[in-house]
Parts: sequence; C-alpha cells; structure tokens
Amino acid sequence: MAGMREIKLRIKSITETQQITNAMKLISAVKLKKAKQQLDQTRPYFTKVENTISEILAHSEGVEIANKYFREVKNREKRTTGFIILTGDKGMAGGYNHNIIKLSEDMIKDSEYPVLFVAGYMGKSYFQKKNYALYEDFDCPVQNPTVRRAKDLTKIILEKFLSHELDEVYLAYTGMASSIKLVPQAIRLLPLNLDVLKGDLGLTDEMLQINRSMNYEPSPEAVFDIMMPKYIKGVIYGAFVEAFTSEQSARMTAMDNATTNADEMLQKLKLSYNRARQAAITQEISEIVGGAAAL
Repeated sequence: MAGMREIKLRIKSITETQQITNAMKLISAVKLKKAKQQLDQTRPYFTKVENTISEILAHSEGVEIANKYFREVKNREKRTTGFIILTGDKGMAGGYNHNIIKLSEDMIKDSEYPVLFVAGYMGKSYFQKKNYALYEDFDCPVQNPTVRRAKDLTKIILEKFLSHELDEVYLAYTGMASSIKLVPQAIRLLPLNLDVLKGDLGLTDEMLQINRSMNYEPSPEAVFDIMMPKYIKGVIYGAFVEAFTSEQSARMTAMDNATTNADEMLQKLKLSYNRARQAAITQEISEIVGGAAAL
C-alpha cells in the first residue's frame, strides 16, 4: 500500500505540472500570434524607409557619400564597442537564452573595451553576475516591443556613437528562420558599410549601372542624416519583434515537449499503479483464503 500511495502522489504532482506547462504553451501561442500580427502591421512603414534609401543609393552611384554614420575609426588606443543583446525576460524556453548569451560572449571576448546594452531580465542577470560592463541607465524589457522603445534605444546608441563614446555597435538577437528553427545571429549596426547596406537592401549591379544621377538639396549627406536614424530604428525594432517572437516560439515548443513527456510519464505511472493495486488485491484475497482454510 505504501508503494501505491507514493505512485498516487507522483501522479498528482505530474498532473499539476502538466496543467501548468499546457497553460504556458497556450499563452505562448497567443503571444506568438500577436507578435506576428504586430510585425506585419508595422512592416510597410519600415519597408518604405528601406525603399527610399535604396532609391537614394541607386541614384547616388558614382557619387562619394561622406556621412558620419559610415565613419570608420582606426588606430585608436581605446576602441570601445557597444553590444545590444536581446534576451528573454523569463526562462523555461529551452535553449533560447543560453544560445544568445553564448553567441554574445563569443563576440565580447574579441573586444578590448565592451559596453553592454542588455534587454531582458535573464540576460541582464547573467551578465551582472559575470561582472561585465553594463550600461547602467539602460533598462529595457523585451515583452511587447514597441516602436517608441526602439526609438529611445536608437537615440541612446546614436548619441554615444556620434560623440565617439562608441566606435562600433553590434546587435545580437535570435532570428526566426522558421517556426521550429531559431538562429542566434549578430549584425554590425554602426558604423554602416555602404556595400553591405546595398546588399541588405537588395540593390543589384544592374540597378546600380543604370545612370539615374540625381541632385540632392542641400546634399546627399543631409538626406542620409534624416533617413539613417529611421533605418537604424527600423532594424532595432525588427530585431526586438523577431526576438520576442522567437522567445514565444521557443517557449511554446519547450512547454509542448514538457506536456508530451508528462503524458508518457503518467501512462507509465498509471500502469505501475494498476499493477501495485492488482498485487494488493491478490494479496488480500490470498490472506482471506488462507484465514478461511485455517478456520
């Protein structure tokens, strides 16, 4: 009977845990759907910004563009690198947080003077324990990303970069290749590289070979001064939404696996309980028959 009580307690405990994991899976599924809708609703604005920059670059082929967002700092004694790292606010998401933290540490170790802008409680707690140099005035959640939040972060980063407090800025986040394939990735946000930017915007050689020279008033640099902050804000916002979407997908998958594993454990425990119950009944019958025979 003691074995049966122990099995019943384990069944009860696993059943309660299964209810929690199933609820978390459903919540993550709802958040995932909302995040995808949010990205689809805001994508036309940032697509228009990218198209505008593409047009400027295509019309500016052969024109030298000297802009502060493209400056490269070389041969500096103290080269400071900023890292924007997007982690999760919560755990129980499989290897989501571990993978992006590992990628970030691999990048940071190659930097002489790193400064971390960590979004998400899990990542911030980890890097604080490891005594990394975190930007103290930066406190940004990743839950329910907004354009305003991306705008505030863009303002901080650009102020640091243009004042030469940061020489380079990298953005590390988890991209969503598919609903089941999440890829931690990092991009150099600043300074911008003209060739890389043209590649990201999909400008082909044929498009650039077309002679469509255009005059900009007051100058191409002035146009870029207006457009580049919007472009960087769009990249950061897109990374926030994609990271949040990836986190929900990872948590939904992890909780679905946990629920499935709980089902398998319950089936085994119920089988063990039935065997123990049958053995107890058989023993009681044997004792009754033995007692009757003795009488």
